[in-house]
Amino acid sequence: MNNISKILAINPGSTSTKVALYCNEKLQFNDNVEHSTEELSKFNSIAEQEEMRKNKIIELLKENNESVEGLAAVVGRGGILPPVQSGAYIVNEDMVRYLKGSDVYAHASNLGAIIAKSIADSNNIKAYIYDPVTVDERIEVAKITGIPELPRRAFCHTLNSRAMARRCAEKVGCSYIKGTFIVAHLGGGVSVSVHKNGRILDSVSDDEGAFSPERGGRVQSTALIALCCSGKYSQDTLKGLTRGNAGIRAHLGTADMREVEKRIQEQDTKAELILNAMVYQLSKSIGEMATVVNGKIDAIVLTGGIAHSTLVVEKITNKISFLAPVYVFPGECEMEALAYGALRVLNGEEQAHEFHIEK
Repeated sequence: MNNISKILAINPGSTSTKVALYCNEKLQFNDNVEHSTEELSKFNSIAEQEEMRKNKIIELLKENNESVEGLAAVVGRGGILPPVQSGAYIVNEDMVRYLKGSDVYAHASNLGAIIAKSIADSNNIKAYIYDPVTVDERIEVAKITGIPELPRRAFCHTLNSRAMARRCAEKVGCSYIKGTFIVAHLGGGVSVSVHKNGRILDSVSDDEGAFSPERGGRVQSTALIALCCSGKYSQDTLKGLTRGNAGIRAHLGTADMREVEKRIQEQDTKAELILNAMVYQLSKSIGEMATVVNGKIDAIVLTGGIAHSTLVVEKITNKISFLAPVYVFPGECEMEALAYGALRVLNGEEQAHEFHIEK
């Protein structure tokens, strides 16, 4: 790698914007720009925050003695697009128009592509997104349910899951695009995906598999229907029962896994039971994905914040290690995954897709 390529990575969240600058594969700086409630209250929509967030990113570059003029590319977190392929997309006018549309689900990640293009255009360089949350390359049978009006939607932590599968491939000495991996992303929400030849064939999303620190996971549909029709709950309250105030938090009053482990060490039998139940369900999801590839797996990857827990990792490994070797990559590396993805495009190792709005 002879060329020096500086790549700016941008990952907007609801109350902050993560910013990182890489020179080829070397991190130059990584920061998290906080946005106060007072600051955000000045805007009527997330889309209106574009200029404010962009200016703060440019200020951050200056504080680190960097400038837009020194960049080779800008890459943003992909937003709520229609189902797309994995990998890189050039941020074009169609994509920006779509993400600014009134029908698009309002989410801070939509600003990733919009801000990236705005900064890139000022320096006449390309802007990209990489592995957005709406990647859907599943096999057809994986999309069908017994209710035609409710096909299975694609969701997993695509960006970090594919990056960790790549890292695991390097560790075991095989190519990601030739190997088969199961990746379990363990965070506030969890997802499990199966990757074969560089493609995510199927996944178990955080509302159809194991419960987690903040998600309710898979529940029996008849019981959920009865709850929804009971008249006791509003739609917003029901959402809280399944996301945010669900899972470990609902059972134990905390979503902090360190607190849960501390309780277990202090002989709290309920905490131990709930943790074991989560591990049990996670292991089932991993086993479920193993059937997609007839059990022929090169490696299983455990990643995400909960993968820092030796206790949880040991419990899951004890249940699934008969399937394939288990590798642990704790935390998430989304900024690195964005930058490395753009770098592969710049180096000609990957071809960026073009996004077009269907007429």
